[in-house]
This record gives sequence, C-alpha cells and structure tokens, in this order.
Amino acid sequence: MDVAESIGAGPSGRLWEGKTAIVTGGAYGIGAAIAAQGVADGGQVWIFDVDDEAGEATAQRIGDACRYLHVDVTDEQAITAAVAEIVAATGRVDILVNNACGDANEDAVSMSVERWDAIMRLNLTSAWLVSRAVLPSMLEVGEGSIVNIGSLHARLTEEGAFPYAVGKAGLGGLTRSLALECGPKGVRVNMVCPGWTRSERVEAMFERVGSERVAEIENTHALRRVATPADIAPTVSFIASDRAAFVTGATWEVDGGLGSRFA
Repeated sequence: MDVAESIGAGPSGRLWEGKTAIVTGGAYGIGAAIAAQGVADGGQVWIFDVDDEAGEATAQRIGDACRYLHVDVTDEQAITAAVAEIVAATGRVDILVNNACGDANEDAVSMSVERWDAIMRLNLTSAWLVSRAVLPSMLEVGEGSIVNIGSLHARLTEEGAFPYAVGKAGLGGLTRSLALECGPKGVRVNMVCPGWTRSERVEAMFERVGSERVAEIENTHALRRVATPADIAPTVSFIASDRAAFVTGATWEVDGGLGSRFA
C-alpha cells in the first residue's frame, strides 16, 4: 500500500476515487467548479440545479462521470426522489456539497415575511433538507462527508447583505450541530467559506461597477486579487475527501486574506 492509499485516497491517488457525490447549485460558478474538480479527482458527480440548459451544458462539458438532475432544493419531495434515484443507481451517496444559494439584499423593515421565508429556505433550510435525504445512506455504512458552502459573510459582513449574512451564519450553526450529531456514526460535516469569487454573477457586477472599483476590491485582499471558482474547488475536494478524515465541525475560509484585514 502506498502513502496515498494509506491516508484515504484511492489506488490512483485521486481524492474522490470511487465516490458518489452530489453538488447542489452545480450549474454555474463555484458549484460547477466543484463538480469538475470532483470528477477530475475520480468521483461520480451528480449536479442538482433548476437551470436545465446550464446544468446539462455543465455536465456535458465535465464528461461522462457527471450527470445533471433538475432538482429544486427547496422542494422536499423533489430532493427525496432525486436522492433515491442516485442511491438506486450507485448504492449510496458518499459526498454531499451543499452549494445552492441565492443573493439577498433587503431592507430589514420593509422586507416581507414571505420573502424572508423564501430566502432562508433556499440559503439555509435546503442544506438541511438535502443532508437529511443523504444521511441514511451514509449512516448505514458508517462513513460520509458533507461540505456546506458558506461565505465570509457568516462571520464578517457589511451593509446591504441582509439577510444573506443571516442565512450563512445559520449554515455555520447547522454545520457544527450536524458534525456533533453524526460524528459518532462516522459522518463528517464541515463548511468552506469563500470571499469575493469571480462567478458569473460577480463578473456581471464587476462589469457594471467598472475597473476602478474592481481594483479597490482586489487591493483589500492580502493576495491582491479576487478568487476564481477554480480557487475554491480544490479546498472543497480535500475537505470532502478521506484525506481530511479527522476534520469535522470546522470552518475553512478561502478568501485570499480578506477576512484577516477586517478581523
């Protein structure tokens, strides 16, 4: 047995070798990069999203080891059906990456309860719903890994991020609670928190605000640049893998030093 095998990688040394994984919100941005990294690391990855055109294109671009399913992660029945389909096809789910979320920039006084509920259901409740659906297959074999994609807003936020920051902070609590609940049964739960990342949405915003403002944002980072989705994906792959077998209940910030400036 070589070193890679002895610390949990497959025979080829690839981190997700032989693993079945789900990545929610995988049609674009960080989710798509995580799905691509997971396949490159040997996994069979299923993308959940509601943008069929983008999801199918992403799965096709990544290759045969990636499949797309139309799944609204706020819909309990849709989640249950999709997870059952995957378990029937592969036997179990080894890795779940809860990445799906939406932006939120609301006024705390005028915001409706209905809008609050919709945002929290997507940005927080969905992570529990999908986790709840995959946990039986993980607990049955006594191993598995869940990675929740948070945000630097879970710890440090600013005006104009309400209630996005609330949902991400709640995701941190969910991570720690599930880690304690599931750890004795062999399932690890962690959170990865990106900062500014050049997803399609952020790139469009950068186009609107102009190069001078983008330079200001970049210069607040210790590394003097903003992340790409491909900067985030390898950390997620590692945390989800058996190489991180003694890591659970942890929050990993992948923010280019931005949080250090404002800590």
